[in-house]
Amino acid sequence: MMESYRNQEWLENLLADIWYKHFFDIPQHNDVIIRYGRKAKRRLGSINRHHKDQTITIITVNRLFIDPQIPEYVVRATIFHEMTHYAHGFNSPLNQKQRHPHSGGIIKKEFAERDQEELYQKQKKWLKKNWPNILKRYF
Repeated sequence: MMESYRNQEWLENLLADIWYKHFFDIPQHNDVIIRYGRKAKRRLGSINRHHKDQTITIITVNRLFIDPQIPEYVVRATIFHEMTHYAHGFNSPLNQKQRHPHSGGIIKKEFAERDQEELYQKQKKWLKKNWPNILKRYF
């Protein structure tokens, strides 16, 4: 894979920007780390507790996102999605708001409530049209 400006610092700045602009009402009661995971066909991101230190939350995004041909808004929407899980108490110290992390279309609702429905729609549209070609190139 080519050298990219989409390094660890870029990822951390994206998370900070999203938290500051859209999740400012959500307290950060623990360390939240963001990193690239492996290249994956279907999983864009995930949120987990650190296996050795349960006080640390780790947001992992698809390593394919290093590729600048994938629009930044696709990466933003993925981080926003994982931040929604954090805000709802999944793999975070906050109270869990519902039993299942995706129940009742909660992710889409959160995008809408935080005035980011357009971001949600843009990501879905781009992925539907372009993700198969990205996968062909890497897998």
